[in-house]
Amino acid sequence: MVLVQILLPLRDNDNRLFDREEFERVENELTEAFGGVTAFVHAPAKGRWKKGDRETNDDSIAIFEVMADQLDRAWWRAYRQRLESRFRQETIIVRSSQIELL
Repeated sequence: MVLVQILLPLRDNDNRLFDREEFERVENELTEAFGGVTAFVHAPAKGRWKKGDRETNDDSIAIFEVMADQLDRAWWRAYRQRLESRFRQETIIVRSSQIELL
């Protein structure tokens, strides 16, 4: 079994909050495709990264998780690209882990 996580920014590059409807759309799409989703949107995770030698960027993100029997890399690659366009990001992190249900 595979756990797939999507890390989505809460704000765009001009520091404007994305509409709640955008996150609901992701929830609906993932529920339709995989039968369910877990979304961590009310207690956002915090991220920080260095850009160059001096500049530091902070971000708040929502995390969406789905479980699937197999990893369809082509589907996830295409979905990541659609999310990058909709959320106006150069890169959105979509990562997977093999999991074992206990």
